[in-house]
Amino acid sequence: MGAGNPEKMAILALLELHLPEHLPLAQRLLDVDENFHSMCQDLAAAIEALTKVDLLPSSIREVRRQEYGSLVEGLVEEIGDAIRRSKVVALRRSTDPMP
Repeated sequence: MGAGNPEKMAILALLELHLPEHLPLAQRLLDVDENFHSMCQDLAAAIEALTKVDLLPSSIREVRRQEYGSLVEGLVEEIGDAIRRSKVVALRRSTDPMP
């Protein structure tokens, strides 16, 4: 995914808004982790749906606002968890004695 990719730029803008402290790592993960990229796409779709909730009939508007808001919160938390997990480095211990 190139740096000039409009989708990537939009996702990075959302991540900067919701997880600014993790932006550099998130940018790398977008390029190498398809599951992470998919979660970010889901976040973008949920935020877009939330921004359009006022266009819905008044009878379902508030229910959808809560639904999409919860979805956004859950995805931000899940993305944050994925970023934190990616920072963990597994160290392998050698069974060979040191000389």
